[in-house]
Amino acid sequence: MFISELTITNYKGFSTSRTIQFSEGINVLIGQNNAGKTTAIEALRLLFDSDKNKSLKVDDFNRKQDINKLKKEPPKIVISAKLKESENEDQYSDDLVTVSTWLNKIEKPYEAMITYEFFLPEKEKDSYIETMSLIKKNQVNEYWDSLEYNFIRKYTSKIYIGNPEHKNTVDIETLKKFDFQFLNAIRDVERDLFTGKNTLLKEVIDFFMDYDIKTNLDLDSKSKQDKILELKKSFLKNSSKLIESLQCRMECGKKEMLKYVDNTGAGMGNNKPAFDGKILDTELYSALKLIVEDKTGIKLPITQNGLGYNNLIYISLLLAKMQKNSSGDYLGSNAKVYSILAIEEPEAHLHPNMQYKFLKFLNENKGHEVRQIFISSHSPNITAAVNIDDIIILGTNDTDEIIISYPGKVFNQGNSEDVKSKEYVKRFIDATKADMFFAKKIILVEGIAEQLLIPEFAKLLDFDLVDKHVSVINVGGRYFKHFLKLFDIEANEYAINKKVACITDLDPTRKLKNDNCNENSNLDEVACGLDEDDDEVGNKACLPLFLYCNSDKYDYIECSNNLVDEFISSSNIKVFSQEKGESCTFEYDIILSNPTCTNLITESVSNGEELKKMMNGIKENASVDEIIRMIRRRSKFKDEVIANKDICKFKDQNLIKQIIASRYLKSIKKGQVAQELVSVVAKEVKNKKNNGHYEITVPNYIKEAIEWICQ
Repeated sequence: MFISELTITNYKGFSTSRTIQFSEGINVLIGQNNAGKTTAIEALRLLFDSDKNKSLKVDDFNRKQDINKLKKEPPKIVISAKLKESENEDQYSDDLVTVSTWLNKIEKPYEAMITYEFFLPEKEKDSYIETMSLIKKNQVNEYWDSLEYNFIRKYTSKIYIGNPEHKNTVDIETLKKFDFQFLNAIRDVERDLFTGKNTLLKEVIDFFMDYDIKTNLDLDSKSKQDKILELKKSFLKNSSKLIESLQCRMECGKKEMLKYVDNTGAGMGNNKPAFDGKILDTELYSALKLIVEDKTGIKLPITQNGLGYNNLIYISLLLAKMQKNSSGDYLGSNAKVYSILAIEEPEAHLHPNMQYKFLKFLNENKGHEVRQIFISSHSPNITAAVNIDDIIILGTNDTDEIIISYPGKVFNQGNSEDVKSKEYVKRFIDATKADMFFAKKIILVEGIAEQLLIPEFAKLLDFDLVDKHVSVINVGGRYFKHFLKLFDIEANEYAINKKVACITDLDPTRKLKNDNCNENSNLDEVACGLDEDDDEVGNKACLPLFLYCNSDKYDYIECSNNLVDEFISSSNIKVFSQEKGESCTFEYDIILSNPTCTNLITESVSNGEELKKMMNGIKENASVDEIIRMIRRRSKFKDEVIANKDICKFKDQNLIKQIIASRYLKSIKKGQVAQELVSVVAKEVKNKKNNGHYEITVPNYIKEAIEWICQ
């Protein structure tokens, strides 16, 4: 079996009833702060941790409730979990026997229910209503103060099994069959560990003592007990020599120490005090300490380790304890049946590589030492290390209600396109891409240039994407459709409900009529000015400057990007691109929006001086022919500009801007120039802060995207 659902009502951040769906094995709860991750783990503890105090405080209630309703009915916290039969579970498994009285569905797969309630007893309700009726309508704080001062001590907690309406309470012995181990985010493992005096280490040592005998399959139970008893007797015999040695060393001192016995009357009759004792093996556990021994044999205290390593050691011992707790041979009928490990922020003190290794270990051992694992995390590295099906995202909407999303369930396994998208997303959720799950809003972009520059453009527009909790995610090309399935809330109930802006290029193309992708292909590619491969139908990238110039020779497409034309924006997703027929790419539009800004011509631009001269030509009202003459080299591009300048749709200044933007695009390597442009725009941001003066204009579609995502 496994815990398949957890429903929380009115507990901390959960104002209305919310149900979290879990899977077998590992469940990783991620999301922004105060989204309910810790609350979910605490709720599980209230249900399954028999050592957890079940009483709550007034601060544990969600306070975003209607005060008028509260005055008529006292608030109640309800937490319930559904346990479901595993796929390959035996017909009469120990799991089924354990929860047999919890069942609310006996058909296969069976389902069981356990419910925790924290409530005011019925006999106190009249007094409650009378007291609360005196509180004025809008005095919310006064209401909660009154609840704390007058009634919280009268609240009681109950755990029901099966249908909660039947009010059947849980048998505490059955609940003890669940082994719930919890490691919180604020922990001091050095305080809680490392000597045999500690309960955890003592329990683990006792279980693994004589482990070779305990796990010997050739011996029956009685033979194992006899062999271990023999070892204990041998130890006791050997340790008695230590006691004898101590007694010999004390012989003279004992006489002096006890010489006053007769004088005080303690030696009446034939009774005389003396010293005796024995040392059991279990008593010497406290003498054992964890140490670090390096390859040279030097031994140091375990406290010489870093916090990260000690955390891993602690978790390892916790898993060893859980193995001990589930051993029927060792504990008999007291053995645990179902083990649960809950860890808050395992990334605390761990290097990213160690985070990967730790999650890999848990993945390999799920179902053995631990039956079900719950992890809350803020780490993209942790998220990237687990399967997308194991991820549960908790967030809040504009009214601070908790919303729950399941990225792995967005994809329909029966749909081949969804299967392809899921595999793509799984490959790309590395430590950087996983940030999309933590941000409140995201901007998806095609490449590194947009990823680097858009945050700086936002600052020019007086927006700070960090303050707005917006992450810019580079999807590495025009692969938006795979990622958008994660966020399309109107298409899938499991989708992640957050605002997503897609910034993408039009990428206009042209194709020779009746062309089979061979004739003049190299000439066409050079003339278009973009060194890109053919697509599957032979279309080649085309600069806006040449669109529709030779319709008798070419077939033209203003936008080859299906996302721009086909995606119907949902309430939380919107696509932004350049103006059709006017532009083509991100870098092109930057120059088109800033045709006289020579600061944008950075060191790596191959025709830098030529472009600066052309930009200055605009300021001096140079003609189109004068601008063309500034293109120094004879090239296919220059020849085509000359051939088409009179028939293209752009005229005068607009034509000049298009020529400059085209020449710029032919002169750059995108990744390299992006790094340089970041510095240029950052200086502009600084100038704006210092004296309000800046020269760079943010391209219009970029501006619209930033303003929309930051609303």
